[in-house]
Amino acid sequence: MSRGTRIWKRVGTKFLPFADAATTELPLPRLLRLSLFQVSVGLAMVLLNATLNRVMIVELKISATVVAILVALPLLFAPLRALIGHKSDHHRSFLGWKRVPYLWFGTLLQFSGLAIMPFALLVMTGEGASGRTQPGEIGGALAFLFVGAGVAMTQTAGLALANDLAPASVRPRVVSLLYVMLLVGMLLSSLVLGRLLVDFTPTQLIEVIQGTAVVTVILNVIALWKQEVRIPGGNRDTEAPPEFRSTWADFTAAPNTRRLLVAVGLGGAGFGMQDILLEPYGGQVLGLSVGATTALTALSSWGTLMGLAIAASKLARGSDPARLAGLGALSGIMAFALVIMSAPLHSVALFCLGAAGIGFGAGLFAVCTLTAAMSLADEFQSGLALGAWGAVQASATGIGILVSGGIRDGIGALAVAGAFGPGLADPATGYSIVWHIEIVLLFASLIALGPLARRSSAPYHGARFGLTEFPT
Repeated sequence: MSRGTRIWKRVGTKFLPFADAATTELPLPRLLRLSLFQVSVGLAMVLLNATLNRVMIVELKISATVVAILVALPLLFAPLRALIGHKSDHHRSFLGWKRVPYLWFGTLLQFSGLAIMPFALLVMTGEGASGRTQPGEIGGALAFLFVGAGVAMTQTAGLALANDLAPASVRPRVVSLLYVMLLVGMLLSSLVLGRLLVDFTPTQLIEVIQGTAVVTVILNVIALWKQEVRIPGGNRDTEAPPEFRSTWADFTAAPNTRRLLVAVGLGGAGFGMQDILLEPYGGQVLGLSVGATTALTALSSWGTLMGLAIAASKLARGSDPARLAGLGALSGIMAFALVIMSAPLHSVALFCLGAAGIGFGAGLFAVCTLTAAMSLADEFQSGLALGAWGAVQASATGIGILVSGGIRDGIGALAVAGAFGPGLADPATGYSIVWHIEIVLLFASLIALGPLARRSSAPYHGARFGLTEFPT
């Protein structure tokens, strides 16, 4: 082993969250290389849910309702995550792979969507030679659908592949490391994209989005290269794979499983409705620039990483994941209250603190519900369990995003027109209604989690969920 490799291993184990998930079967360099698919997913999420929604609403003057529909379209594939996981569990291939084909075709779909997206958005403004917006809207819908399908396929198959490669004792920490890498990808992407779009022009928009497409392919090819062992002659089993319907019925038969998925859905919607509105809120209500609002994603990602650190510390000491998830929902409620107060006080500091708090609560909630879902993979195929968690979370987020855009447009227009009186004749009113709805959803999630916490009165004794040393 070279001196550089030894130094890298020491640095990784000491400073990277969940780096102690590495084992002899899955060493740290190989695990980090595999995690690059999460970085590409984080890049796509920042572009679609943070940078582009601000650009479309503020700079391109596209209706928030149309933006909400476009951003929610990729999440139409979220319910298929469980099916994708099930199919990849039992995929028959002449090449001898189960997960790699799904990773590869997911990458191609992401690339295709990002390649046509910038031109569709520019045509959507109606400022082209024809002056028509319909071709742009159709092209934009296809682009967002392709990216959504690619992300769903890549992420589900990638997480399942990580589960296949990791020993059972460290699987929760491996999946958690991959979640951290998703946040790292979002953090780096938000900083880079914000810097590139400081002075917005249509040409820069085209360059940034198509550059993202190229980077996505490069990262995913590096991630999947020689990860899955190929079975010579193919893995064409003579036995027919189990039907998805019967497998899903068995999976959801347990009351605790159903309640956990309900809590995940309510929390996903509660934290997700702000996805397309937080940055436009900062620009329209508080007067922040494109670069400043994109940097909010970095702030939220730091908050999420801190939530992961708290979850790691508490779970390692035997805390119940359902109670910790409830603490995440409660943190989100307080964070949304700060965001609401930032408008009448015109306080950027309160707004930034609220954005960080939303990230903290979302991270704590997600990683604790993910830890609970990981325990379901002991009895069922890993692809199905992870796909179910991802399907419920992403579907609820998509519905929340879709509804939030309509509420912001409808209530905001009525408020500005004076329908609610002069005191509420402000653009912030439409946003504020959305923040209040999110608070209600997070309270509902707390109610759903309550019985799970009571039933789990004993300390949590799942697989160790460790974090050797979190960076300060």
